[in-house]
Amino acid sequence: MAVGIQSKGVMRWLAPIVALLVVMQLTACGDKEPEQRKAFIDYLQNTVMRSGVKIPTLSEDQKQKFGNYAGDYAILVAFSQQLTKSVDASLTPAIDQVSQIRTAQDYISKRDGLQQSIGTLNLLGQQIQTAKSQADSARTALKQPDDLKAVYNQAYDKIVTAPANALMPTIPAAAGFIQELVQVGDFLQAQGNQVSFNNGGVQFRNQQQVAQYNAMMTNLAAKQQDLQNAQKAINEVVR
Repeated sequence: MAVGIQSKGVMRWLAPIVALLVVMQLTACGDKEPEQRKAFIDYLQNTVMRSGVKIPTLSEDQKQKFGNYAGDYAILVAFSQQLTKSVDASLTPAIDQVSQIRTAQDYISKRDGLQQSIGTLNLLGQQIQTAKSQADSARTALKQPDDLKAVYNQAYDKIVTAPANALMPTIPAAAGFIQELVQVGDFLQAQGNQVSFNNGGVQFRNQQQVAQYNAMMTNLAAKQQDLQNAQKAINEVVR
């Protein structure tokens, strides 16, 4: 009888220790955050910061590896994809159209397409602002440890802030340059049979027409840098 009592007392004494060990084991198995954070920081430093502005989506294995931090990365991917899609649908084709103007008569034949591109450029500015605002809001809501936050902020500046800041000033400038091209087309079209096109050039009937046309060409040459700046921004964003 005494032995039975002693055994029961030992079991009562061991119960809290066994429970504590179980809790410790569960905690050790369940708390993967430090490992996930380390893997995510490494990915940001060695992949995102060493790549271009266009970044890849995560594989299923990477999502598992990063845990909840895959959602932090999704903010960067969403902005990068939206920016690239918007630029490819507006600014890139607009510049391509401009590059196709090689003769005086092209100002007329390309005029309608150029006019339409001005509208898409104005929409591009709105799209970039909306995408950045959404990204900024999502970033503000993140709860990140200090070590991750420092690295993430660098990646965010590279993928979101810098491209947006580079593109936004070029959009109205490029739209303004294209509008000047449209005006040249309008001018040439308005001359009717008072203008003729030969060997890629143009001939007018009077000196006033020549003076107006030359003034337009001089103005375009002065603003050509605006288009070059837009092209440079595109190369930096979509590379």
